[in-house]
Order: sequence, then C-alpha cells, then structure tokens
Amino acid sequence: MIASLLRVAGPDPSLPLRRLVAGVALGAALQGLAFVLIVPVLRAVLDGRPDDAVPWLALEGALLAGYAIVHYRSQMAGYEAAVALAGGLFRRLGDHIAKLPLGWFRADRAGTVGRVTSQGVVEVIGVPAHLVRPVVTAFVTPLTVALAMLAFDWRLALATLATAPLAALAYRWSGDLLQRSQRESDAAAADAAGRIVEFAQAQALLRAFGRSGDGAAAHDPLDAALARQRAARRDQLFTTLPGFVAFVAVVQCGFTAILLYGTLLGTGGSIGATELVALLVLAVRYTEPMVAAADLSGAFRIARNSLERMEDLLSTPPLPEPAKPARPGAPSVELRDVSFGYDGEPLLTGVSFVVAAGTTTALVGASGSGKTTIARLVARFADVDGGAVLVAGADVRELATSELLALVAPVFQDVYLFDATIADNVRIGRPAASDAELARVARLARVDEIVQRLPLGWDTPVGEAGGALSGGERQRVSIARALLKDAPIVLLDEATAALDIHNETAIGDALATLHGERTVLVIAHRLETILAADQIVVLGGGRVVECGRHAELLAAGGAYAAMWAERRAARGWRLTGA
Repeated sequence: MIASLLRVAGPDPSLPLRRLVAGVALGAALQGLAFVLIVPVLRAVLDGRPDDAVPWLALEGALLAGYAIVHYRSQMAGYEAAVALAGGLFRRLGDHIAKLPLGWFRADRAGTVGRVTSQGVVEVIGVPAHLVRPVVTAFVTPLTVALAMLAFDWRLALATLATAPLAALAYRWSGDLLQRSQRESDAAAADAAGRIVEFAQAQALLRAFGRSGDGAAAHDPLDAALARQRAARRDQLFTTLPGFVAFVAVVQCGFTAILLYGTLLGTGGSIGATELVALLVLAVRYTEPMVAAADLSGAFRIARNSLERMEDLLSTPPLPEPAKPARPGAPSVELRDVSFGYDGEPLLTGVSFVVAAGTTTALVGASGSGKTTIARLVARFADVDGGAVLVAGADVRELATSELLALVAPVFQDVYLFDATIADNVRIGRPAASDAELARVARLARVDEIVQRLPLGWDTPVGEAGGALSGGERQRVSIARALLKDAPIVLLDEATAALDIHNETAIGDALATLHGERTVLVIAHRLETILAADQIVVLGGGRVVECGRHAELLAAGGAYAAMWAERRAARGWRLTGA
C-alpha cells in the first residue's frame, strides 16, 4: 500500500510521506519499548523491591517523553504529507489527463475520471492523515513487544511470535474480501449515480411518455440500478463480515493460547508468578493495536482501491509528442491512405484526399460512413492505424500538440458550453480578444441577437453544459467561439444542424466569409449548404467513392447524384389526411 502510494504521489510528496512513515515507525517502536519496561517495573514492585523499580521508571519516563515528541512531530507530518499528497495528486492526474488522446474521453469515462479526481483523492489523502499511524503501529508495536519478550522468557516470546503469521493471513484475507466487494459496490454506485443524472436530465422525455411518476412505470433503468446498488451494499456486508470476524478471532485466540501457555509454565514452576503476571500484561499490549487496526482495515482497503484506479489512469499511454516537432507550412489538410477503426472494427480504409490552403471541402455520406471520425483525426483525437494525416504539410504526429491545436478551430456536432456566461464561453476561443473582436464574431454567428434578447446580455449564465440555451443558441455560441480563435483551419461538423432555416442562412453567410481566408473542412447532411464548396468528398463504406464539385458530381450520376435526388424528393414531403 505504501509503495503504491509513493508511486502514485510522484517525487514531490514522496519525501514528506517517507518522513511520515519513518516517524510513525519510530514512535511505534518507542511505544513498544515503553510497554516492555512494564515487566521489570511490575517484577520489582510485586517482589517487594520498589527501590529496584526506580531506574526502570526513569527510563520509562525518558521513553515516554521521546514518544510524545515523535508522536507530535509525526502527527504534524501526517497532515503536511496529506496536503502535499493532495497537491501532488491533482497536479499529476491533471497533467496526465491533459496529455491523453482526445478520443480517450468517451462519455462512459467521464464518471471514472470524476470519481478518481474527487472522491478518490479524498480517500487517498486520508491515508497519511489518519490511517498510516494506526496501521503501522498495529504491526511495529506488537513486533517490538514480541522481540523484547525474548529477553525475559524465550518460550513465551516464541509462542507470542507464532500467532503473528496467522494474524497476518487473516488480515490479508479480510482485506482481499473487502477490496473485491468494494470494487463491485463502487461499480454499482457509479451506475446508480449515472442513472440519477440521466433521470434528472431526461425529465421532459420521461414525462412526455408518462415515465416520471411513482411505481414500476417510472424509470426502469434507474430502479434497476438502485436495486443493484442496494444488493451490492448488502453483499459487501455479508462478504466482508467473515474476514473481519476471522481476524479478530485469530488475534483473541492467539492471546488465549499465550495466556494458557503462560499459566502452564507458571504452574510447572518454569517461570515465576510475578514475572508471569508482567509478561501476560505485556501480551495484552501485544494484541491491542492489532484489534484496533481491524476497525480501520475497511478504510485502508477503500483507499487502496482508489489508488489502483489512479494507477490505471496514470498508466494510460499519453498522446506521443515528437522529439523534434515539425514546422508547419501553408494551412492545408491531407489524408494519405488513412485506415482507422474502433475496438478492432475497421471504419476507414485507404481514405485519401487533399484540402488545399484557402479552400473549402465538404464531406458527405451516410451516417456511420466516417465523416466525423475524419474531422477528429485531423484534430488528432486519436492516431491513425495506417497511412497519415497531414496538417499544414506535416504529419500530425510530428507536430507539437500545442502547435496543432493553434492551427485548428473545431465546431463539432456535440456542443459543450461551460457553466459560465455567454461572454466567457465565447472568449475561450481567444481570452485576450478585444471587445470589438468579440462583437464582430457575435454578429457573424448571430450571437448578438441572443445577447440583445436576454436581460443580462453577455453576462447571462448558460447553465450546466449550456442547458439554459436552446440547441441552436448553443451552436451559435460554439461557432462564435471558433471564429474568435482565428485559426487558419476550421473544422465544421454539422455546424447548422440545430438551427432553423433563418439562422441556418445567416450562419451560412457568416461561414461564406471564411471562403478564401480560411481552410475549411465541413461535414454536412443538408447538401444545399455546400453548393459553393471547392470540393465535395463522398464517403461510402469507409472509402472515398467520389470527389469533385457539385455540378461535376451531379453530371457523373453516381452516389452524390442519388443523394441529391433523395434530398430534393424529401422537400415535397407533407402530412396528409388519412
């Protein structure tokens, strides 16, 4: 456990942690020696020689004074180590998360990252603050006592030491049971928490279908998740109880065995009555810290589980950075024979095309054909399985991440806004932008209409994930953010998907101003929005099936022409009476 803590903590908090462990171990040894001195003191008093106890009492006082000093210093060291550990963990986890591939951040991993970086850190810093002392004391003090007993009676000392392996095995078994059940309980709790959030966020949908009331029809996934959590907690109790009882039983049975063996030695005349009483008092001090540690084993194992999750996160390979970053050239985008897939399932095969600097290329194709994946590969959310993606004339793997991100301004279909004001969310694109620049992109993206309509204007909070705004308004804010970044390459993934026809036209006009000024890669289902594109790349089955301008592709009569005909036909759809 301590070794895992030192590995996860990193170099900065390691020294305070090592000082803490050393100080606690020294204090536990001094405590054990102080217990041992009870034997000669009691022997002198019970034998009617109180004067002989005076030197031992003086030594006992010196040991206790030393123990008090070490105890105080190690207690303060525990809190100092906890503070250093908290800072070190947040820095290490934050720095590592910032280096992970963007494609790693799937929706199902958000809960894991949140759990590790919040409750997990709290559980781990509790180790130096509250758990190191009793756990180290539970082993060092009894060991010191048992070894010191050799100086008084080797037989009783060996009998005492014989109980240690059994106690250690029982402690480990108890901890393993708790650790295994804690993993299952944590998984069930995380699932239940996710379902609760889902239940809260989906109230409009659930109420529309009568699934938000009481009873079985409320929300079956949430009910099932809560039931699994209750079952997991119940199973955890019944699973861990035998281990806890076994450990305490082993310790108490060991003490009973020592008591019986000591009595046998005393009645046989092998050991004096006064010395036997003193040694049995010492045996009590041998078992007491071990029993106290049993009460804390649960918290210790829970912290260990959190440490394991942190180690798993920190062992995730970060996005490789080039040793000698390439220098970018003209802002072009090129895919060369790119192959890529998810979880071993190929999605793109041999995809090649070029987006020349200052031109607009549109990607079209059926859902699942890989359009969004291509945009994400350009932004290096992940590295390709085969081939290469070039941005500004250099392989994205040879560009420094900061350089690549400075070249690209993405507007993805899944818009995320921070729980801040409209102005704050737009300024994320370029925090140092002037008010005039902010007003300009607001006009282009029609965010100025939103600002003028709301009482607080730019200072209007957008709520969690932008929930206070409509889907179209969130999209407009994200477009303004990308425009403010002023990057030479713009990636647009269904940028007008959530807009009505009026705003779609307005945003189309705004994006048209980028033509010739920016290199634009746009993904669109509404083919009418890409008629002016310099190039249209048609995807099908993970490959490029056609490439050309709108008129050329229509004349070719291929896949694009079929898609265009379907869109034109869909324009005439109407609701009619039966």
